Parts: sequence; structure tokens; C-alpha cells
Amino acid sequence: MLRKLLALLHLQGHGELLPVGSKAPEFSVLDHHGATVRLADFAGRTVVLWFYPKADTPG
Repeated sequence: MLRKLLALLHLQGHGELLPVGSKAPEFSVLDHHGATVRLADFAGRTVVLWFYPKADTPG
């Protein structure tokens, strides 16, 4: 799930991150309850994506 989202946030697969302040592409992911959450669900609101890279890992 995280890899899919990160891939969407890269420009055309060239490894360049989206510029700060640019619009994110539309995406959907499953939340911790298994429900689908779409970026469009938050239209007109500020969204902050917060990642915990070591969550659920032994590291």
C-alpha cells in the first residue's frame, strides 16, 4: 500500500518527487479498517500524509 502511494507521488516514474505545493495525483488506499479511502474524499480540505516507515517492522 505504501509503495503504491509513493509510486503515485513520483513524477512519471523518473524518481523525482512532486514539487512542494503541487497537487497530488488521485489515489486510493485501504485504511486500518480495510475501508477504501480516496484523495477525492477530502476535496476542498487540506490533507497531510504522515508515514511511519518502521511501523509494523522489527526495525
